[in-house]
Amino acid sequence: MRRSQVNYTVRFLILSAGLLFSTVLLATDDDALQARNLINKMTRANRSLNYDGIFIYHYGPIMDTMRIIHKADKTGEYERLVSLSGSAREVIRDNKSVTCIYPDDHAVKVEKIRSQKLVFRLPQPIESVSDNYTFSTSGWDRVAGRKTRVVNILPKDEYRYGYKLWIDADTHLLLKSELRNKNRKTLEQIIFTQLELRDNIPDKMLKPSLTGKDYKWYENNPGQQQASAPNLHWKTRWLPAGFKMKEHQKQLMPTSNVPVEHLIYTDGIAIVSVFI
Repeated sequence: MRRSQVNYTVRFLILSAGLLFSTVLLATDDDALQARNLINKMTRANRSLNYDGIFIYHYGPIMDTMRIIHKADKTGEYERLVSLSGSAREVIRDNKSVTCIYPDDHAVKVEKIRSQKLVFRLPQPIESVSDNYTFSTSGWDRVAGRKTRVVNILPKDEYRYGYKLWIDADTHLLLKSELRNKNRKTLEQIIFTQLELRDNIPDKMLKPSLTGKDYKWYENNPGQQQASAPNLHWKTRWLPAGFKMKEHQKQLMPTSNVPVEHLIYTDGIAIVSVFI
């Protein structure tokens, strides 16, 4: 082969490789965009739809069966979480507070103004955390008899965990989630076994079956909750990229006779609570 032919061949191969790389990069970008769109649809569906479902929560040796009832209307969101195995427990969330009922301890704990969902939450839009996470899809699966799209959320560093999500193809509700470490080992799993979508959730379905009568009540004083924490005595010298303190408050706990300081740090997905 003459030198001119060799040069032409080399240039052709380089050009082809460049086009191939650009095509792969474009496909990856498209896949990431599709993954982010699915997550945003999932977040909206979890907040806006009425549903009654049963799921299994698995963490290490712990395995609980739970029922969740979610209602959304023009006044806001309401949820009721009921333990179906182990100790009887119920958690009720409305637009003003979260009420936790613990029959074994004969205690009821009420926290004011908690906006997060009881099971799993992600920021809206998910692009707000893209500096610290990557997003991709990985095919289809079935959960609770429903077709789902599988989405991956992977951290860009070693300071946070990753997630694998199974999103309902029709309703975009989250039907399964896995919390994974850097070795892709599953640390925590939530998987629905039954899900019913409803046009309306009657108010009686959101009332606790545990009355809390003769229980000791612990209620945080809203005036003690501080977003900016002007009297904070504890400070962090370093935080991983993206993490910031979201809340600082003093609160009562069933296990403490004196108020404790509660510091909450988050990067938008991961949440770290520090009690002092």
